[in-house]
Amino acid sequence: MKTLYITKADLDADGYYIGATDVSQEFDGSIEIAANLGTVRFRTALRARYGVKAKAGTGIEAGDSIEAGIDIEAGTSIEAGGSIKAVGSIESGWGIEAGGSIKAGGSIKAGDGIEAGIDIEAGTSIEAGGSIKAGIDIEAGWGIEAGTGIVAGTGIVAGDSIEAGLSISAEWVSARLRIFAGLCLWKIPASDEKEIRAELRGGIIAFGTHVPPAKEMRA
Repeated sequence: MKTLYITKADLDADGYYIGATDVSQEFDGSIEIAANLGTVRFRTALRARYGVKAKAGTGIEAGDSIEAGIDIEAGTSIEAGGSIKAVGSIESGWGIEAGGSIKAGGSIKAGDGIEAGIDIEAGTSIEAGGSIKAGIDIEAGWGIEAGTGIVAGTGIVAGDSIEAGLSISAEWVSARLRIFAGLCLWKIPASDEKEIRAELRGGIIAFGTHVPPAKEMRA
């Protein structure tokens, strides 16, 4: 398998990729970006047949989409004007943001928030240290967790539905329409796997059990 290594020598003074290999069309291999480069920017798309990995201290930003046949991983943030898509997992040490959709066949995980202009969809779990926000749907085959918003440091907000194969856990949850938790076809979920453990700020729970956060005791 071929690997394209991107170093500081492949960037201009503003951090834009100027290397000889065209990565806007699918590179036939993996792309690996060196550590401690800050944000490495791609004017259009970044696409690889296999994985895309930016090492510690390096983030990825693309004017259009970021796509990988396996995983996408960055030491800091991942940002795209269009969609972010991986057959495997998407993982960022900081935040993940897309003007379009964020979709992964495996998990989506960020140290800070996850935000998409359209959908956020994961074959397994979605986890964020901060909030999770989508213009339309948020869907996970397993659980959704956020540090605040959904297992949530901030919140999970969707224009339409929030759906999880198993539980939803966050500080608060809000949806314009319906919320589902515990929808899975491979097993009969236990009662605690159908729980929505969060303050409900909007939407209707169509499937699952609402477990409001415990109120603080006052002296």
